[in-house]
Amino acid sequence: MAQTVNGRFTVALIVLSDRAADGTRPDACLPVMREYLGAGYEIVREVILPDDASRLQAELIDLADTSSAALVLTSGGTGLSPRDRTPQATLAVIDYEVPGIGEAIRAASLAHVRTAMLSRAVAGVRYRTLIVNLPGNPKAVAESIAVIAPVLPHALELLAQ
Repeated sequence: MAQTVNGRFTVALIVLSDRAADGTRPDACLPVMREYLGAGYEIVREVILPDDASRLQAELIDLADTSSAALVLTSGGTGLSPRDRTPQATLAVIDYEVPGIGEAIRAASLAHVRTAMLSRAVAGVRYRTLIVNLPGNPKAVAESIAVIAPVLPHALELLAQ
């Protein structure tokens, strides 16, 4: 069953970035994810991975199958470049999609930046864990979390039943 700690939903944060993973540049998305999630969440894991679908798949499987996290947020790898494989990795491991989440993020993001329509981010469920792909830009991460935050508790409660 999806876990809570001290009444807070457990969450894992994963950043996909070749440059942040190899130390070429600092990651700027993890702090934004932490800040915008708020007090209702207990962060149980933070990982920075290169843009590597198999490593992401292994991480998602571990988090979901061990019920380590009720929610997994990924950041990065959702664009059109050949290394952007986050949606494919997510789709390969989920049991089913929750398309409204990605659609809502893209719709809201279009008001800020026209290139939001190029995002291939997906959301879905593996076992009782909700997995949501977010963009790799800190400002877009903040905007995306603001869009989905109001429905996350309800979604996670439903999955915990």
